Amino acid sequence: MLLKRVNSRIRQRRPLPANRRRQKSPVIILLLLILTSLCLGWGMELALGSNGKPDLRAQASAAVTGTVDIVPERYRLGQQLYLENCSSCHIALPPEVMPTETWRQLLLDLNQHYGKRLEPILRPSLLAMWSYIRQFSRPLKEKEATPYRLTQSRYFKALHPQVKFSQPVRPATCVSCHPNVAQYDYRSLTTEW
Repeated sequence: MLLKRVNSRIRQRRPLPANRRRQKSPVIILLLLILTSLCLGWGMELALGSNGKPDLRAQASAAVTGTVDIVPERYRLGQQLYLENCSSCHIALPPEVMPTETWRQLLLDLNQHYGKRLEPILRPSLLAMWSYIRQFSRPLKEKEATPYRLTQSRYFKALHPQVKFSQPVRPATCVSCHPNVAQYDYRSLTTEW
């Protein structure tokens, strides 16, 4: 009985004339658009793992080795691999002293590393090292030549203003001013400085 009444009322309803049809409110459309944008932004934040705030916990818990920068947790494996691979043959330079492009070329061409052929590095290790180096190195200026020697790097020169070197600058000579380079400590200087 109830169903018959409902059906009869539905059938009795006639379509509204064109001038009385409901218009979609621009306010509702705007609110839906804003809500959709917020949901998409929140989803992208979750997907990319970024909250727009500095990672203070990582910085506070970061081990301060001797580098100029505090190394957050997510780059420590890359730093460790960099130190293991590079300091086994020579003093490991901080990424800050050479541009990113220099480091990229050095990591891409392990067959020609200053006249020596290096053992291949496993791709995951290479990617972790690259992530660390890319984060802490610096970009080249437009049309700037890529330096491959410390003396050619404007960053090295900027980090050593008005320093007169008593011997040719090479990674091996860093120890004359930075006695703790074996521990990757470039902050400590000899008493002369």
